[in-house]
Amino acid sequence: MAIDRSRSSLGESKAQRDAESPSRVDVAEYASLASDLRDAVDGQVRFDEYSQILYATDGSIYQARPAGVVTPRHATDVQDAVRVAADYDVPILARGAGSSLGGQAVGPGCVVLDLSRHMDSLVNIDEDAREATIQPGIVQDVLDEHLARYGLKFAPDPASSNRATVGGGIGNNSTGAHSVRYGITDAYTEELKVVLADGSLLHTREIVLDCEEWDEIVAEDTREAEIYRTVRTLVEGNADEIEDRYPKLKRSVSGYNLHKVIYENDDGERVINLSKLFVGAESTLGVVVEATLSLVTRPEETALALYCFEDLVDAMEAVPEALDFDVSAVELMDDEVFRLARDSPEFAQYADPIPEKTAASLMIEFDSELVDDFEDAVAETNAHFHDAGKAFDVIEAYTDDEQAKLWKLRKAAIPLLMSLDGDPKPYPFIEDATVPPEELAEYVQSFEDVLIDHGTSAAYFAHAGSGTLHIRPILNLKDDDGIQMMQSIADDVTDLVLEHDGAFSGEHGDGLARTEFNPKMYGESLWAAFKDVKDVFDPDWRMNPGKVVYRDDDPTDMRENLRYGAEYSSIEPATKLDFDEEGGFSQLVELCNGCGNCRQPDRDVMCPTYRASEEEIQATRGRANLLRAAISGELPEEELYSDRFQEEVLDLCIGCKGCMNDCPTGVDMAKLKTEVKHQAHQHHDPGIRDRLFANIDTLSALGSRLAPIANRLTELPGSRLALEKILGIAADRELPTFEAESFQEWFELRGSGVPLREADDKVLLFPDTYTNYSHPLTGKAAVTVLEAANIHVEVPDDVGASGRPAYSKGFLDLAEKRARRNVNALRPYVDDGWSVLFIEPSDAVMFQDEYRSLLQGSAVETVSENAYSVLEFVDTHRLDDRMFFEESDESLSYHGHCNQKAMNKDHHAVGVLRRAGYAVDPLDSACCGMAGSFGYEAEHFDLSKAMGRILFDKVEASDTDTVVAPGASCRSQLGDRADATKPPHPITKVAEALVD
Repeated sequence: MAIDRSRSSLGESKAQRDAESPSRVDVAEYASLASDLRDAVDGQVRFDEYSQILYATDGSIYQARPAGVVTPRHATDVQDAVRVAADYDVPILARGAGSSLGGQAVGPGCVVLDLSRHMDSLVNIDEDAREATIQPGIVQDVLDEHLARYGLKFAPDPASSNRATVGGGIGNNSTGAHSVRYGITDAYTEELKVVLADGSLLHTREIVLDCEEWDEIVAEDTREAEIYRTVRTLVEGNADEIEDRYPKLKRSVSGYNLHKVIYENDDGERVINLSKLFVGAESTLGVVVEATLSLVTRPEETALALYCFEDLVDAMEAVPEALDFDVSAVELMDDEVFRLARDSPEFAQYADPIPEKTAASLMIEFDSELVDDFEDAVAETNAHFHDAGKAFDVIEAYTDDEQAKLWKLRKAAIPLLMSLDGDPKPYPFIEDATVPPEELAEYVQSFEDVLIDHGTSAAYFAHAGSGTLHIRPILNLKDDDGIQMMQSIADDVTDLVLEHDGAFSGEHGDGLARTEFNPKMYGESLWAAFKDVKDVFDPDWRMNPGKVVYRDDDPTDMRENLRYGAEYSSIEPATKLDFDEEGGFSQLVELCNGCGNCRQPDRDVMCPTYRASEEEIQATRGRANLLRAAISGELPEEELYSDRFQEEVLDLCIGCKGCMNDCPTGVDMAKLKTEVKHQAHQHHDPGIRDRLFANIDTLSALGSRLAPIANRLTELPGSRLALEKILGIAADRELPTFEAESFQEWFELRGSGVPLREADDKVLLFPDTYTNYSHPLTGKAAVTVLEAANIHVEVPDDVGASGRPAYSKGFLDLAEKRARRNVNALRPYVDDGWSVLFIEPSDAVMFQDEYRSLLQGSAVETVSENAYSVLEFVDTHRLDDRMFFEESDESLSYHGHCNQKAMNKDHHAVGVLRRAGYAVDPLDSACCGMAGSFGYEAEHFDLSKAMGRILFDKVEASDTDTVVAPGASCRSQLGDRADATKPPHPITKVAEALVD
């Protein structure tokens, strides 16, 4: 499809079209506050416009710029920051990963305290007491990895546990799939240290009422004493209302926990514990700086059974029946989740086993602490739901791998739904209303009537066993009618929830989305009590204002501070690359819903720069937020091509493509970056170094012709420092060397291989730059392996460089020229039955993916569909079945290439290596940190090495004999380790294992 070039350039902002951004905050207005904060705290203080934009959104539908951001290093920093903000009467907002869905982490004009950056330590584990003390910024999965060594875990398990902080979970009173078994966060929060609005520190714990300790506390003339007296009076004075109004459910997280503050402890004593009140308070009462949590034992084994239904209501009716069995989780997914998963590069493989006619599924989990025999337990539920019930199929999963695939599908439901094409999306605003499980079916039928009345539909999924359904009506929030419809639906649903004695929020809290409905949900007396609670903890109402409660003269309105409101508009620029498949450049940018999956610290690929730096601006979400600001007028026209935007936002995206796969909505930041870099080159000269790297094939050819002299030149005294000073090439980085005889020259001189007439197949082995000029031995190994499978191999001499370096640097005209040359040269071969193979993964993916954005037509599609990395070809055609291998006792760590991981193709090499006789540990690793030229650039050297160290830790932890990596850059980085040799390409190990 032709690209529309009649549209505006990327630099034409909304501001040019006479629309000032209503959310812009004047940076200069807060200069004095920022200065005083810098003097007061040890952590970073950032009050610039970029930081405001980065922290203006969370995982919700809301956006509001804060005044600035502080990243405290310790509790004293939090106290000092709160005191300074109080001097300026500026509100405070505590934030973890910013993955919340109700707008809890969004606050106009606030000082944001990012507790995830430094305050992320595990302070202590008491194995005997089954307790852990943590700082609030620790990621839940990181905590659980530590606890696993003791056979323990923190029970609440939100779907966002791979990046969500425990402190955020305390703020939201989070839970997860296993709330049927374990309940929610308030049940496990025993003690807290909290900074109050005046900067004082409060230690909350169980205190026996009317004992000596109680009397001593309340006798003082202190803020603490006033808080304790007030809370007790409010709880005891509203006992009847608390009994009548709070839902009798396992999950109810709206309002303040007045019903859980005073209780009878295990010793039969009547106690007060303000920790329970802070849980779910969304930092409106104070900032948690330390927490002591109770833990549960970790079941050794689990099993899953997923039941498929042809009707959503049938699945709902089965929920209370499922609770009659010894289950640890009961989860629901509907057909919309399955449909979107099948269209997703990352999740299609997990949705494949789900039968096409499945309208809804119930996923039931059993664990070894509740069930002795999994197969017997599943047989029992099969008999009930499948044989005698309405489920038409069942998928059983007993191994960790089988279960992980189903859980990955379930946990991706929220961001998957936000990948829906176009402006109407299934937005979160009533998505966690909770009713008694036995009333779910009736509730859903009534909910469907609400949707019909409003002319829309919804997606259904989540924690059916607890009565919590994430129901997301599909609306267009860029339209006034859609915004009004959102509030009208929310109003109707609160009535429906009250009819069923339910809770308006069973998991995601109040935030900006649901706070306005708390007076209706709790009634006049409890609403007044909530305001009294707020008054005593935060007399000036500066702690995350507008959440949970609001002032009568400043009510919270769910229609305000929307990320995409009726006034929102963005440009759709003319682009060099084809964005039709993504719905356009702006649609791809806007696919980022803020879920924060790019912040996960230790799994998958995305986002390696964030993983090394822990800076929001270096996460995919941060880059997407700043790009969206640029195309919608939040940033001025000239900013997009400024040095800062290019260097801090774009250049630090290493183009690994991890987000293409790991981001559940598929935000391909590498593609977006390349397009913007291309347009930036039209405004500013890219410089000698970028041009040099874009043409690295030409330079390497020259180096090969001059070898070995060329190799010695870089070893001359002062040469490295000169390269760094003149070209910005890091002096401490080991540079590539060149071979005098290229791979192509060797191939032409080597003599005949497998004759074409006798071969079982025929392939062209593409001469990539690194193999051709620097390491032809890898190419020779590939020829050896292919010919061992009776393949006729040719190395084409009428092709040029793949264009990958030019593409990565934003030289899209040059990349297109090279792509066109190669496609034109290779198309006749492919039409004649040849396959095109690559040793270098980034070149393979260039043909498989990027060429399709550079060129249009049948030729590029044909060549792309017949392009393979060499071991991908061996694996998919099972060529190794024709080979004979020697037995080996060598073990290998396999570091897959990021680009191949993005295309779900990195597993092929592992399969071949294992069948060749090696024990292989495929590392769950991110980018090596070299990323082509990135690791050679002086200004990026430290970040490159930081990413490398993360990979090195993975290699060392694998405890194998040898590490292998298909990527040339990866092998360079791994070879730069102390006392390390450069690892081989996996094709080399396959060749070594062959029996002559």
